[in-house]
Amino acid sequence: MTEREQLRRFLVWISGKQSQAEITGGTGRSFRRDTAWCWALEPRLPATGEIHDVVLVDGVWIGSWCLLIAQSSTGQVIAWQWCARESSAAWEALFAQVPAPTVVVTDGGSGIRSALAHTWPETIIQRCIFHIQLNVTRELTRKPRLHAGRALRQIALNLTNVHNFDEAITWRLTLEAWWQKFGHMTRERTMYGNGHFGFTHLKLRRAWGILHRAAETGHIFTSLGHGNPRTTSRLEGLNSQIRHLLRHHRGMPIEHRRRAIEWFLLLHEIPLNQAHKHARISEPVPAPPAPEEPLGPALYDTGLSTEEGLWTRSGWAGRG
Repeated sequence: MTEREQLRRFLVWISGKQSQAEITGGTGRSFRRDTAWCWALEPRLPATGEIHDVVLVDGVWIGSWCLLIAQSSTGQVIAWQWCARESSAAWEALFAQVPAPTVVVTDGGSGIRSALAHTWPETIIQRCIFHIQLNVTRELTRKPRLHAGRALRQIALNLTNVHNFDEAITWRLTLEAWWQKFGHMTRERTMYGNGHFGFTHLKLRRAWGILHRAAETGHIFTSLGHGNPRTTSRLEGLNSQIRHLLRHHRGMPIEHRRRAIEWFLLLHEIPLNQAHKHARISEPVPAPPAPEEPLGPALYDTGLSTEEGLWTRSGWAGRG
C-alpha cells in the first residue's frame, strides 16, 4: 500500500503542474527519496487486440530520440516506439504492435513507405494534406518570387477545398495544366561557378515533385472513398501536449524524460488508480565484463623495486 501511494504521488507530479513539495506537503527532497524507485517502472499499454479502421502515425523528437506514436481516429493511443531516427526498421517495430488497419494516415516521412509495404501491405495510405502543403511552402516560401511558384503553391493550398470526386478531378486537371504551362522551367539547367550544371529552378522542381508524386500514387484523396481524416492534426495535438509536459518538468535527464512521456501516454488511456497494473520493472542494461587480469609478472607497474633504486633509504647518503 505504501508503494502504491508513492506511485500515485509520482504520477500526479509527472502528469500535472504541481511541484514536488506541493504534492507531499513537505520537501522535494523527501519526495525524490520516496519515489526514486518509480523511475525503474516501465509502463505498458494493455493489449486489447482491437482492429481499428483508421490509424494515424507520426513522430516527435525528444532530444536525440524520436518517438513514433500510433493513434486511432477517435484519439486512442494504440502503440509507441522509441528510435534514433525514422527508419524503416523503427516503423516496422511500431506497426508490428498494431493489427493492420484499413487506412493509415501519415505525413510520408522517411522509411515509412517501405515499412508499410512489408508490415501492412493491404492497408490504404492517406497522405496528410497539411504536411504536403507544408513541404511545398518550405520549398517555395510563403511569397514565391516567380509566377510559376505562386501558381503552384496556390494549387497545393487548394487541396483543403477538395471534398468530393468532381473537385478532385478538377484539382488534378489544374495540376496538369500547370505542368503544360510551366513544366519546362523544372528542366532548365544553368552552369555554376564550379563548372557543373544544375537545375535553374531547383526548389520549384522539388515542389512540383512533391505534388506530382502524391497525385500519381493516389494517396491524397483516400478520404473521399473511406471517410478517414485527411490530416494527422489529432496526433499533432497529442505531440503538443507532450511538449507542454516536458516544459513543466525542465531539467530532467533524457532517461527520465522518456519515462515521463511513456507514463503520460499510458495515463491517456487508463485511470491513474489502475496504473500499477500496467507497469513492470525494466531490465537493467548489463554492465560490460571486466577485463581479465594478465598472467605472469607485470612488465610495468606502480610498485617499488630494488633494481630501480626506489626503496626508502636511511642514514647518510653515500656513506660506505
